[in-house]
Amino acid sequence: MNKTSIARMLLSPRLRQLDEYASQAETLQRGVLARLVHTAKDTEWGRRHGFSDVRDYKQFAQRCPVSTYDDLKGEIDRMRRGESDVLWKGRVSHYAKSSGTTNDKSKFLPVSHEALKDTHYRGGTDAVVWYLRNEPESRLFEGKSLILGGSHSPNYDLPGSMVGDLSAILIENISPLVNMFRVPRKETALLADFEVKRRRIAEETLRQDVTSLSGVPSWMLSVVHEVMELTGKKSLDEVWPNLEVFFHGGVAFTPYRHQYEQLIRSPRMRYMETYNASEGFFGLQDDPHDPAMSLMVDYGVFYEFIPMEEFGSPNATVVPLWGVETGKNYAMVISTSSGLWRYMIGDTVSFTNRNPYKFVITGRTKFFINAFGEELIVDNAEKGLTTACRQTGAEVSEYTAAPVYMDSRAHCRHQWLIEFAKAPSDVGEFARILDEALQQLNSDYEAKRYKNITLQPLEIVVARRGQFDDWLKAKGKLGGQHKVPRLSNERTTIEEIMEYGDPTKEGQA
Repeated sequence: MNKTSIARMLLSPRLRQLDEYASQAETLQRGVLARLVHTAKDTEWGRRHGFSDVRDYKQFAQRCPVSTYDDLKGEIDRMRRGESDVLWKGRVSHYAKSSGTTNDKSKFLPVSHEALKDTHYRGGTDAVVWYLRNEPESRLFEGKSLILGGSHSPNYDLPGSMVGDLSAILIENISPLVNMFRVPRKETALLADFEVKRRRIAEETLRQDVTSLSGVPSWMLSVVHEVMELTGKKSLDEVWPNLEVFFHGGVAFTPYRHQYEQLIRSPRMRYMETYNASEGFFGLQDDPHDPAMSLMVDYGVFYEFIPMEEFGSPNATVVPLWGVETGKNYAMVISTSSGLWRYMIGDTVSFTNRNPYKFVITGRTKFFINAFGEELIVDNAEKGLTTACRQTGAEVSEYTAAPVYMDSRAHCRHQWLIEFAKAPSDVGEFARILDEALQQLNSDYEAKRYKNITLQPLEIVVARRGQFDDWLKAKGKLGGQHKVPRLSNERTTIEEIMEYGDPTKEGQA
């Protein structure tokens, strides 16, 4: 019996539990809420909000306010300085550093010992469980998994406490058993300098039997290119002939899929999306033929949702999972085993099914363009770019977009800064196709574009190769889980990135 067969046998009981998602989701979620509230009832937060008397969801929602990072920042900073029993029971030693808010450069999100076990590592395990069910011929455990990680540093110099990328915290605390199947070495995986790390990862893994990849598509692609350069091979199959799956997350995979398919030509290669964030692990693509992910309803996360048409209003409706409707855009609210209570994570989702609950990520509550009533979301942008790439043969590496506000004639437009892996032969044609696709995808955008009366045709500025990476590097965000904001209602991001190159020399439409 090989290692993969043994893994199948050991993981089969979990598969039976996952099959209960279709019929027991509400029961499982109510149980999660009860456990979270009971565990935190004697914390400062729990006492303040009367958790000891909470008996059901209605009471919880009445007593506990919906929160943002700024609302919890004071408590989180006290936890970082070593205080116990503030938002979560005991002392929380690990903090995932994430992109900041309006008031701060970075957020520091608590990652408790419980959350590592009941959420983050559980998500990684379940990804394997579902993958092995879908691929009966898999030999996943006969080789190594290349897992990308960020870096971490001491937290306020407190012994045993750290702050950094979630991926670094996960690698630092990973089970010795799992570590047997992982590359590169921990010392390499946790290097802070991504350019040095990328080279060392390539050197350490090019002679290994890598069967799976795990990480953010953009950063993994950078590592893959380094491997190809070192080996001089034309396809990754020649380096790792037994490679069979890429567990990806962090950013939308659509802009990168074609590039991976060109580099990995094996018909056995599979791609599985995961929805893991600094705040928790939320979803998995359990069916390779369905882009929607299953919501993980028995982890240490309780879910609520705000209809996006009400988002930002003082009396917005908030519904539990069993109150959602399919085809509706929601802002996600979570309560977790790290002490984030009714916390607005900033992501938006839409459910495609309720039995089991399956969803797609549609964007971010703050990553959209609605400067002129067009309500353009990331999901529209990704699909529009896919259409333009398919029709022109182009490939997009990175992009961001923002509005150009009204001039004296009340004209305005959207400006897209795009770095192409493969540029279209006619950037103007690419812009036209993208613009038309967005109109087909978004009726509000279409209405504002009507006869060019208000919103003019979009503009594409072509970035030079490496321009986005240079911006990320200058901000200390190259590598790890950092990503480029795709859409913004203001121009700060796009103008900062434009300062790192002279894109007018390469083309403009």
